Amino acid sequence: MSLLEQYEKQYSILIAEITSHIGRLTLTNEGKELCNKIDASLTEAQELLEQMQLEIRDLAPAPRTTATNKLNCAQVELKRLQNEYAKTKENSRKKQAGPLDFQTAVGDYDDYEDVAISNDQRQRLLENSETIERTGNRLQEGYRVVIETETLGAQILGDLHSQRETIQNARSRLRETNAELGRASRTLNTMMLRALREKAVLYVVGGVFGVAVVVSLYLTFSSPTPATNS
Repeated sequence: MSLLEQYEKQYSILIAEITSHIGRLTLTNEGKELCNKIDASLTEAQELLEQMQLEIRDLAPAPRTTATNKLNCAQVELKRLQNEYAKTKENSRKKQAGPLDFQTAVGDYDDYEDVAISNDQRQRLLENSETIERTGNRLQEGYRVVIETETLGAQILGDLHSQRETIQNARSRLRETNAELGRASRTLNTMMLRALREKAVLYVVGGVFGVAVVVSLYLTFSSPTPATNS
């Protein structure tokens, strides 16, 4: 397991603890102790995010993109928990002040108040459990989207690499074809010039032969025949 994965595991455990403590904050009288634990956990979570960010800088481009997306989701989740903690702490402070005044004014109804508080605690525990479950589902969904995005990105990069190789091979074949066409064109021009020269020589030889025949016939028929003596 890499150091980054260890940080991610520690961060997930801290987030679960913080969520659990926030859920208990309104259900117990240990408000100060829980607040101290939550504050320490939030500080530790922020430090883990900073360490994760340092580790991400040393990754390769493709894993760095995936890890950065996870880090962004973690930062958003931590910010949401900080806001939820602030609201829960304020509500807890107000509720702790309210019941004390009420019990002082109507001390004869302690049993009824205990039952009401117990029901209220049960209801809040259920609500906090649902909140924790929804938070876990959102984290899982976010990680699933990140993994799918990483897979899709890898496939796209693979397709682009394959297409690039195909284009390069086609370009190489085109250069070779152009070179072959150039050689064929030069060869054809040479053959045409040679044929023209041979044709010209043939015409010249034929002309000379024709002239020789004509001159020979002329000399043959135009020479006078010798006279005979009587």
